[in-house]
Amino acid sequence: MISKDLIIDSGLKEISIALLEQKQLVELNKEKKDIRFAVGDIYLGKVKKIMPGLNAAFINVGYERDAFLHYLDLGAQFRSLHKYYEIAIKRKGKMLPVHKFKNEPDINKEGKITDVLKTGQTVIVQVTKEPISTKGPRLGSEISIAGRNLVLLPFSDKVSISSKIESAEEKNRLKTLIQSIKPKNFGVIVRTVAEGKKVATLDAELRELVERFERAFYDLRKDISKPRLFIRELNLTNAILRDILNVSFTNITVNDQALAADIKQYVREIAPGKEKIVKIYKGDSPIFDYFGVTKQIKALFGKTVSFKHGSYLIIEHTEALHVIDVNSGNRSKVDTDQETNALEVNLEAAKEIARQLRLRDMGGIIVIDFIDMQSNDNKQKLFDTMKEIMADDRTRHNILPLSKYGLMQITRQRVRPEMDISVEEKCPTCNGAGKIGPALLYIEKIERDLKTIIEKVKTRNFILKVHPFLGAYLTKGLFPVYRKIAKRNNCKLEVRAINSYHFLEYRFTDKFGDEIDLG
Repeated sequence: MISKDLIIDSGLKEISIALLEQKQLVELNKEKKDIRFAVGDIYLGKVKKIMPGLNAAFINVGYERDAFLHYLDLGAQFRSLHKYYEIAIKRKGKMLPVHKFKNEPDINKEGKITDVLKTGQTVIVQVTKEPISTKGPRLGSEISIAGRNLVLLPFSDKVSISSKIESAEEKNRLKTLIQSIKPKNFGVIVRTVAEGKKVATLDAELRELVERFERAFYDLRKDISKPRLFIRELNLTNAILRDILNVSFTNITVNDQALAADIKQYVREIAPGKEKIVKIYKGDSPIFDYFGVTKQIKALFGKTVSFKHGSYLIIEHTEALHVIDVNSGNRSKVDTDQETNALEVNLEAAKEIARQLRLRDMGGIIVIDFIDMQSNDNKQKLFDTMKEIMADDRTRHNILPLSKYGLMQITRQRVRPEMDISVEEKCPTCNGAGKIGPALLYIEKIERDLKTIIEKVKTRNFILKVHPFLGAYLTKGLFPVYRKIAKRNNCKLEVRAINSYHFLEYRFTDKFGDEIDLG
């Protein structure tokens, strides 16, 4: 059984979430604490401009660039959704429940945007793609609200079962079950994790999703301003838990007590008895350093990524596509024939590429230049291996067989910007100018800053956080440098090595780990 660990680093400005399988980093997500847009968020927007030539409209949802809504993304039930919104803002008494609402006729699949929308009109829209590069968000009006086991589709009546559930008997059971419990005017998509779930579990979740949707309309009259957020998708942390938590999950470790309590409560609701896997990290080192995540990030996010036996990938990103070049490196010296060597390198490369796609969340068109092979059987084996490895990727994707030039094309759904982390460290002293101050005086600079801090704060108990190389110098010997500094300044000083720091970066904190501002 593959062990899965989730490591969550809650910082001042963002939450970083690392998914490890067999201690190997396979997914990394970062969520700004002040993030404004996320896939799944539902907004009250205002039609800013109609574009008949594009059969689309630009919608103001509060972003600096207007969001894009194409006619084909309105959804067949757009008129029903809009009519229900109008009833909600005009009502005087109780809100009409959706199951008692009479649906409006579906819009024409081949109609025009001008038949449905007009400038200044209020529309309910859902973010389907986050802002990427210079583009604003991409929107749709076919609203869906995702839960752990089910996805709710208001003003629809269709019931769909995940294609990843292979048993025809289980598919029929789930379809019959959902059709018997779902209210009128609601469609449902049954997710893969619903396989084997009891009716009570699915019924409780369905009721909660319906209530969440209807409650938003009930609360509309309290705030009819627009544009504004209408129904928020789960935050990234809970969304990831919702999508990936299963019986094979081993640990969820988080360094924030309040967030840990929220996650534990969420786990208790969706998987009773599993809340013990949520643990609070209380160590002195940063949580990503302690679990080896920082080191893996540094090794995996560069332009060149090494894998087995000296082979490596070169990964290039452009606005239009991503290009990955496979190189055998030292493997070319191995005493095997060229075809066998090429196959072995390509199969190992396929594993690393699948990992990189998930890790960087690369989307759009990915072109891979594998090492040339002559055998059609070997080409087919590589294609089958890539499909098998990519089966674990939750993001929708399509893989094409190798071309005669050894190129493989993968299209992968892109709904948010690619994860791009620079692993090249900028010199903190010269700021990239190429020249630094005299190294001989660097320790004196640290001591001067310590003196400044002592004059500003009452405490005389400090922690000096530094890069491991600098830490090794400060702590070497029977009477190390840092103790001499502490003695000269009549204070207590502890040196702590931080892997994620730049080479000459250092920071002072108090004994509780709170950073002391030098400004």
